[in-house]
Amino acid sequence: MSVIRAFIAVNLSMDILDRINQVSKDLHDSMKGVPIRWVPVENIHLTLKFLGNVSTSNLEILKDILGKVVSGHHECDISVGGIGAFPKPHNPRVIWIGMEVPQELVALQHNIEVETARLGYSREHRPFSPHLTFGRVSRNASTEDVHAIAEVLDTYKVGFLGATRLKTVYLYRSDLKPDGAVYTPIYSAELEESEQIN
Repeated sequence: MSVIRAFIAVNLSMDILDRINQVSKDLHDSMKGVPIRWVPVENIHLTLKFLGNVSTSNLEILKDILGKVVSGHHECDISVGGIGAFPKPHNPRVIWIGMEVPQELVALQHNIEVETARLGYSREHRPFSPHLTFGRVSRNASTEDVHAIAEVLDTYKVGFLGATRLKTVYLYRSDLKPDGAVYTPIYSAELEESEQIN
């Protein structure tokens, strides 16, 4: 059986990605020598559902379901800004940029979760927490490294980076390469047009 790694996500405007890239460069300069894997700007997206291994024989069913779910939701606007870390700011393992999203996107993510679970993909039991991962602290980081990262994050502020309208939801293939992951869109579904600002 042939399988691929896959996830469902929405993309951001290039303007916002450029601003996130500048934040990433600033932090990289502030934390030289600290083992952090910075996510390439072309790989930054808002994940709605990580599927993991997907049988290629299931792809057409998955595309059909995604198309139906997405067509039942409208385009919506999101705002990007702020910075934080998981699991806690003083114990950073994942560095993220924050987002404000409307109820429309929360409902879309929930419906994708429900419908993919019916296909047998594991449900995420944690609440949907929209964020953009752009740095991962290495497992080899020392206690001193982690403290140094926490100190920088405590003082480094990220304001409003922009707003963008989400119009398309993508199914991505993820291929792990020696120099990092490569994401390739293999299907897209359009949200219903909406004249009002959500």
